[in-house]
Amino acid sequence: MNKVLFSGIQPTGQLHIGNYLGAIKQWVELQNEYESIFSIVDYHAITSDFDPLKMPEKIINSAINLLACGIDPAKSTLFVQSDVPQHTELAWILNSFCNVGELERMTQYKEKKQKQTENVGLFDYPVLQAADILIYSAGVVPVGEDQIQHIELTRSIAKRFNQKFGETFIEPRAIINKSGRIMGLDGAGKMSKSNSTSTYIALNDSPKMIQSKISKAVTDTGSETQISPASQNLLNLLEHFAGEEIAKKYFDQRKNGTIKYSELKPALAESIIKTLKPIQEKRAKLEKDPKYVLDILQKSAEKLQPKAQEMIEKVKKALGLELSAK
Repeated sequence: MNKVLFSGIQPTGQLHIGNYLGAIKQWVELQNEYESIFSIVDYHAITSDFDPLKMPEKIINSAINLLACGIDPAKSTLFVQSDVPQHTELAWILNSFCNVGELERMTQYKEKKQKQTENVGLFDYPVLQAADILIYSAGVVPVGEDQIQHIELTRSIAKRFNQKFGETFIEPRAIINKSGRIMGLDGAGKMSKSNSTSTYIALNDSPKMIQSKISKAVTDTGSETQISPASQNLLNLLEHFAGEEIAKKYFDQRKNGTIKYSELKPALAESIIKTLKPIQEKRAKLEKDPKYVLDILQKSAEKLQPKAQEMIEKVKKALGLELSAK
């Protein structure tokens, strides 16, 4: 069984509990089972509007957040995507083995092009993502349900290449995160930094701010036959942060029409505050030692370079692009 795992996250700088539950918490657990490679995918980030003056800070903050959450450099490799240029070299090659129609069918592409100026990078995003995975022969990729389509495309590209040029790439499989979709506190959609700050809880929010945001979170009255998505989300969050036993009490109350959100909300806020406290404490320490974080990123990239180059040479040989003196 292939034990290499790869996953990446864009350098948004600030992370919220949706990021934590939807990806990072699972990464921390899986690093004990797999040879884990985690990337801060800065090349992916430039497919949307960004401020180049803020990008370095966002990259280092993303690394600090991941380390604070429990990514262990002794167990995992954490690096910046652009520090290993073989990713983009492989992506260019893989473009020739991906059909335009496949990319046009990508759900995330359809959604994003409606919200921003369309560009080739946005369209080609999944091919670079495939290169990120295939260049390290990753056998597993932990993802949310919204990324399954991209993993299937990666598998298709790998299979197409292998059938034509011989076994070169491993076809990765997805590990689906069990936390499900984490909605914003307004219950209107997926938790996202692009929405109002009141709709998400950042990992660095103070206890007072967390209490305030949860107290204002949207709910139903508790008496309706059907539970609203917003209230269901709060109950789900309680299960994630406080545990199944505590959450079950409120689930049963909601089912019986006796739930008091005035009691649930403080319980949820306190459970989030308790979970985030050690993360925030570790983050504060790491912020005082940015050189330590930069050294981790640099050494990780240096460690990965030979492996990435080995794959590039393997691919070029398969394609007849490697010249040698006779």
